[in-house]
Amino acid sequence: MPEQKALLRAIPQVDQILALPAVMALESAAPRSRLVAAVRAELDALRQAILAGVCDVLPSESELCVAIAARLKREGQPSLRPVINATGVPLHTNFGRAPLAERAVDAVCAAARGYSNLEYDLETGARGSRHAHVAGLLCALTGAEDALAVNNNAAAVLLALSALTAGREVIISRGELVEIGGAFRVPQVMEQSGGILREVGTTNKTRPSDYEAAIGEHTAALLKVHTSNFKLIGFTENAALEELAALAERRGLWLIHDLGSGCLRDAHALGLPEEPTVTQSVKAGAHVTTFSGDKLLGGPQAGIIVGKAGLIARIKKHPLARALRIDKLTLAALEATLRLHLDGEAATAVPVLAMLSATSEALRVKAEGLLAVLKGRALPAVLAVEADTGPVGGGSAPGVALSGWVVALGTGAMPLQALEARLRAAETPVVARIARDKLILDVRTLGARDFGPIADALEAALQP
Repeated sequence: MPEQKALLRAIPQVDQILALPAVMALESAAPRSRLVAAVRAELDALRQAILAGVCDVLPSESELCVAIAARLKREGQPSLRPVINATGVPLHTNFGRAPLAERAVDAVCAAARGYSNLEYDLETGARGSRHAHVAGLLCALTGAEDALAVNNNAAAVLLALSALTAGREVIISRGELVEIGGAFRVPQVMEQSGGILREVGTTNKTRPSDYEAAIGEHTAALLKVHTSNFKLIGFTENAALEELAALAERRGLWLIHDLGSGCLRDAHALGLPEEPTVTQSVKAGAHVTTFSGDKLLGGPQAGIIVGKAGLIARIKKHPLARALRIDKLTLAALEATLRLHLDGEAATAVPVLAMLSATSEALRVKAEGLLAVLKGRALPAVLAVEADTGPVGGGSAPGVALSGWVVALGTGAMPLQALEARLRAAETPVVARIARDKLILDVRTLGARDFGPIADALEAALQP
């Protein structure tokens, strides 16, 4: 205890540290207020380390200066930063899901630099609608009568239910009462909308007759939810969308379909065994279909609502439509992405679709390219190209294992967990995964431009 008190008394004052030439030189890199805050924070961290018993020797002045410079640099970085996704998960929710196509990035930059005709009709010189920029494209791609976009699919479902079912019953299968990201659940979304939940069937089996038996004078709609983030297998049965559409028509109800993942193309072309498309939902008879913009559509975070013109008009007029409306930058990215789909260029130009549909041979060649770059650095690690599998991610295509190729690193010089942590701390963070007692760099989610930064990060991380 006396030694601890002596160490605490020996901690230099803030003014002493600020007067050091090495610290004074940092004023050219940051305002003095930030420099003072960094010095105080570093001295406070030293004080806490002494009190915790993990520091029994004061760092030298030069060591303190290096730590302050590192803190200043770290705290000056943006909180939202680019990362290199070496996990192989194309729709990684924690990384922002779908990276945008170059054309979408250009559209965002153009919309951000100045003014735009967001809600201005250039032909008439009068007020326009922001929905007009994507409604026609969505109708052309899906066969729907009208469409609008909001800020995510949960918002789309909330808005549709609020506009069409408030105060009335909505019938849904018990097996489709899913929980989505962030612990938000379909029943909670329905409660907020004012719709009254009426669940039918069982977790594993719900038949059309279950829906029909539950219909009463207060029923407004049938709700079908595509369970895009989990899969039930075994002794299961569920009502087909076509069956529910026929029932809804016969009983004068709305059929609302929460499709979730928003696939616009044949799933087989993406390397996925099965995934319902928006067009199939519209053709099957859904009156309103909602889906995400940042999953299998490959665009920005958005919630899209397509369906019958009269219902979409009601949804657009609901007060929540303004609260949940899409902003101009997201709208620009969405429009550009939809045009790529309409022009037939999405398969190669939309990054997520290109990742999903990449052939095994193309991925193997890419892995060998990364291996060659890494071997050129003479890293103290065992490197090899190996076959591997990974998920689609983003609550899409549950249970699907994507076959591909990775570069695997084995090193006895450093624990893999420590190496993985150092890669995350790199100037451009590299996020990999650990499997089979190796560090795995999955090339499905990498481009050739990532190879150099990965090599730099590994070279630095493997230093003693």
